[in-house]
Amino acid sequence: MDMRRAPFDLDESLINRLSPFRQLKGSEVREILDHATSRRYDAGAAVFQEAAPAEHFFLLLDGYIRVLRTTEHGEQVIVLHIPAGELFGFAPAVGRTEYPATAVAAAECVVLSWPTSLFDIFSSTYEGFMADTHRTVGNRMGEMHQRIVELSTLHVEQRVASALLRLVESSGRETERGIEIDFPLTRRDLAELTATTLHTVSRLLTAWERDGVVMGGRRRVVVCDRARLAQLANDIRP
Repeated sequence: MDMRRAPFDLDESLINRLSPFRQLKGSEVREILDHATSRRYDAGAAVFQEAAPAEHFFLLLDGYIRVLRTTEHGEQVIVLHIPAGELFGFAPAVGRTEYPATAVAAAECVVLSWPTSLFDIFSSTYEGFMADTHRTVGNRMGEMHQRIVELSTLHVEQRVASALLRLVESSGRETERGIEIDFPLTRRDLAELTATTLHTVSRLLTAWERDGVVMGGRRRVVVCDRARLAQLANDIRP
């Protein structure tokens, strides 16, 4: 794991526009940053491991985090992606003393961290910090619930299309070709996200590429026709 210190000085502009810090005064943001450590992680490096003691909580400044859970058979599956600007690894907010999942850099990341012992202090001292943390927990639980519903009720084609739409919403960037999911995403990754097989995902993406819905290559996925992908997610046939 590459944990080189990030090559820049920490200043208030890094976080003062991010929730849960946007309600704070400049002096309060400075206090928070004085306790932070900045690290850069290469793609594929683990920020923390599932079941390890939750000694720190984190803010993702740049990049994307892939959240993995280990099945009862010892396999790791992707359950969530976290974009820049969000807290993660805040085990105390969900009553845990260990990390409930593994966090891996999906692309090169810059991360701030604080000792977990400061979490309750931040929550009681800084306006909006705990409320925003609860909102983040709620949003992620909502996304997980939605995925469970999809696994129970949707055809595999709809699940794959829905997963791509969520990634476009949270991590997409406009390009000349369409909306590119802004971190490496393999077909195997997408298969794990949608609880299906690599063969099925490959078959679907090949057909969608042929129809001009998506474009792949070099571990990147570009959505060329978002409206058509939404139709596929809702099982609407032309």
